[in-house]
Amino acid sequence: MTGPNVSPLAHPDRLYIGGAWVPASSGRKIRVVNPATEETYVEVAEADENDVARAVAAAREAFDNGPWPRLSPVERAEWLRRLADAIDARADDFSTVWPNEMGIVHAMAKAMAPGFSYTYRSYAQITERFAFVEEHPTISGAKLGLLVREPVGVVGAIVPWNAPAALAALKVAPALAAGCTVVLKASPEAPSHALLLAEAADSIDLPPGVLNVITADRDASEAMVRDERVDKISFTGSSVAGCRIASLLGGRMARYTMELGGKSAAIILDDYDVEAAATALAKRAPDMTGQVCAALTRAIVPRAKHDAFVEALAAALAKVKVGDPFDPATRMGPLATERQRGLVEGFISEARASGAVLATGGGRPSHLERGFFIEPTVFGHVDPASSIACEEVFGPVLSVIAADSEEDAVRIANASRYGLNNAVFTNDVDRAYRIARELRSGTVGHNAQRLDFSIAFGGFKRSGVGREGGVEGLLPYLESKTVLLQDRPAALAGGNN
Repeated sequence: MTGPNVSPLAHPDRLYIGGAWVPASSGRKIRVVNPATEETYVEVAEADENDVARAVAAAREAFDNGPWPRLSPVERAEWLRRLADAIDARADDFSTVWPNEMGIVHAMAKAMAPGFSYTYRSYAQITERFAFVEEHPTISGAKLGLLVREPVGVVGAIVPWNAPAALAALKVAPALAAGCTVVLKASPEAPSHALLLAEAADSIDLPPGVLNVITADRDASEAMVRDERVDKISFTGSSVAGCRIASLLGGRMARYTMELGGKSAAIILDDYDVEAAATALAKRAPDMTGQVCAALTRAIVPRAKHDAFVEALAAALAKVKVGDPFDPATRMGPLATERQRGLVEGFISEARASGAVLATGGGRPSHLERGFFIEPTVFGHVDPASSIACEEVFGPVLSVIAADSEEDAVRIANASRYGLNNAVFTNDVDRAYRIARELRSGTVGHNAQRLDFSIAFGGFKRSGVGREGGVEGLLPYLESKTVLLQDRPAALAGGNN
């Protein structure tokens, strides 16, 4: 492998708690493996339950007694912009650690890294114009009715390994904008993005305890979920883990938002060219080696066009160059972990056993002896009730399903337990809109895989609870309070805070 493999972290052996870099009380380290080489990339401190408790205590102190929730929205917005600037200054480092930890191709990481700061700048703008205090007519007998939105409190943010910097931003930025304090728990597979964010926060002297960052395994996550001092959990990960977290939080009525799994469908209608649809799906399928919750992994096509579509999709994906993430010619890197490759290979074996027809891929690329690589894979004649059509594979595996009509296609798409993302391929925008309104998913795109976090992102059913991005993503970090007064307070002259 030719790419840079030296970690840029200044404090890999430390946790960021209360505005200071501190050793983990466990004394243990997490070995992070480069998925392309299977060699150690970096070792980071492993937090245990004692470290979680320390981080939560720091966030609790910062919220209860510190300045952060008492700052005006404009003041918090200025801090968010300073943090965005600090993130921009580390864009090259963000783009380098991403391929080394989860296998995304460096060209894509480099293109996306400058955008990590966008979410923080976006929430700075939202915060400045958001009405944290609204006047309402009241039937209470009071002269003034107010709807006041206040920060929910201490937030535990838990992010996965596939896109940690972007997903952390969708939690940390709105939480800070709302006036909350945060404990960010990074995944053990890809912790460097969270630690780089901590370094950015430290470089601008963010008030102590406002953002705390720990690297730990699953037991530490559960300790944070159970901690009564944590008011809200924001989680991105599997639906199974989300159900477990929700059950724990329900026992103490804690707040939560969750962005979970997906099994998203692309409905190709009879008026749309199969070559064009196949090209559009093949363009996005290799992104992050298919480790994208919103990936369009079920293609539902008219039965008469099934074979032609499978042929076109397989031909397009067979051309994808798989290999070294730092090679400019590479279009798709490895899966993130050995375990993930095993899971994907298991789904491929089950699909073959179920009668699905393998059109391309299905194994390790013959020229790659090391690394957690898998070929882009397409199955045709897929039973919509089979595992490959129902379960989230989280890899570059696409299933093509034949439908007997437009209504049948919508039925198949909605039959999933997930509801994160879908797409409709048609030349008729009126058909696209009508079907979009029938689909049970948080996003529906037209003629492509489309997402817009500036509006809202999230899912129906087992794909999650709540939304991230935009104003919709701010609301879950706020509690609503009704205040009924007999006169107008002087504080209202100051604006929306």
